[in-house]
Amino acid sequence: MSAEHEQHPLFMPIVFVGGLVFGFGLALSNMAQPEVVLSFLLFEDFGLLFVMFGAAIVTGITFFGAIHFLDSAPLTGGRYARRLKTLDKNVVIGGGIFGVGWGLSGICPGAAYASVGIGNLPILYGIAGMFIGAYVQGYWRSSTPDAEPAAAKAD
Repeated sequence: MSAEHEQHPLFMPIVFVGGLVFGFGLALSNMAQPEVVLSFLLFEDFGLLFVMFGAAIVTGITFFGAIHFLDSAPLTGGRYARRLKTLDKNVVIGGGIFGVGWGLSGICPGAAYASVGIGNLPILYGIAGMFIGAYVQGYWRSSTPDAEPAAAKAD
């Protein structure tokens, strides 16, 4: 990291507080309960749509404001820029696996951690599966002969 892009000393504490607020919001909205998420996936309860739309609106306004009114990110000094990624087979396959895992466990990765916080200890099996899957994917990609060019093109 260059001297002009050093992280602000409050960067990690603010990320931690942001994670706590996010987790609290998931717990408060009942989105940390797999039963609620599964009800959404079965088209029985659409409360998750309000949570997602609310988050998307806040995020959209924040990004719009940051891009138009700030020269750089306040805590990292980095520039705001779009990173364009190509839609390739890895994105499609990975998204499919992610969706199947979400459907089987009834919870996405962020909400899984919040779910542990409200006492749902069986979700630890799902979290272990996420870590194992990420490790296997990383090992597979690093051992694939064409892994380096694909990774270089993506960034």
